[in-house]
Amino acid sequence: MRAAVLKKHGEPLEIEEVDEPDLSPTGAIVEVEACGICRSDWHGWQGDWDWLDLKTPEGQILGHEPAGRVVEVGEQVSHISEGDHVAVPFNLGDGTCMECRRGHSNTCENVMPLGFVEPVPGAFAEQLHVPAADHNLVHLPDGVSSVDMAGLGCRFMTSFHALAHRADVSAGDWVAVHGCGGVGLSAVHIADALGANVVAVDLMDDKLDKAKELGAVEVVNAGDAENVPEDVKALAGGAADVSVDALGIETTCQNSVLSLGNRGQHVQIGLTTQDEQGMIPLPTDAMVMQEIEFIGSLGMPPTRYDEIFRMVATGKLNPSAVVSETVALDDVSDKLASMTDFETVGIPVIDQFD
Repeated sequence: MRAAVLKKHGEPLEIEEVDEPDLSPTGAIVEVEACGICRSDWHGWQGDWDWLDLKTPEGQILGHEPAGRVVEVGEQVSHISEGDHVAVPFNLGDGTCMECRRGHSNTCENVMPLGFVEPVPGAFAEQLHVPAADHNLVHLPDGVSSVDMAGLGCRFMTSFHALAHRADVSAGDWVAVHGCGGVGLSAVHIADALGANVVAVDLMDDKLDKAKELGAVEVVNAGDAENVPEDVKALAGGAADVSVDALGIETTCQNSVLSLGNRGQHVQIGLTTQDEQGMIPLPTDAMVMQEIEFIGSLGMPPTRYDEIFRMVATGKLNPSAVVSETVALDDVSDKLASMTDFETVGIPVIDQFD
């Protein structure tokens, strides 16, 4: 089968013929119909996250936002069948540890991030193997396309979990989103659907225009602003109630915290780059004096996807609205390279693999 293989960090991926995946007794083989190209793939391509022991090895097949059809299941699989239309969460759990049993498989004690570690080759390929298929695979509703649902593997569900489960977003709250890449735009759309008033912050007007399309009532161009937090506070009538760093650099993280009022909640979704290596200075005195919460959020347990699907069914959420374009597998390196200068708007999705 064809796959995009990381040969050297920062160099173009090579499109190669590789062996089809082997099937485990509890696993399933999924034929990939669509896979988003995410900034996390860019991090893996760059060789980031060695400070987390997650530096993607050379020889790895990247890709962690897939949707497709099950073509084969292991002998111990009982809830997944050939032909099922499924999404694959990036943070694969084993289904047996204490975290998984408590419903927190996104923080599984033996979590395997799809496409980033050797045991789970990714979805920039015609097929992939999903371990613990009964636990990890998510049945998609009838009538949806794989392209529209590809973002559910990472960016869309990550933003949903952050705002619907981890933060306390109520109707009428002001939510600031710092960084309007794929996960940030998803957060804008989801916060709007939850009844919040959204202020979107970015350096690029085209991304801010997209944020308005997705529900932002106010925007701040950080390149034009003298003081981003003060601008956000003014637009929010005093301060944001919840603020999201959807990028993971020092500036956006600090701006997010400083945009909040008393008892505000900062939600960290973005992961850092080589510049920060996981360490960002914070205004801790202000956080103490204002009783500000700092909340981390990672992925989403597959058992809660039905919440998204119910909102999709009633028209409150539309994951396809964040999809910006479809491309071929051969184009993936160009799309990753464009992310270096933040040139992509929304979610590019691979839908041509042959």
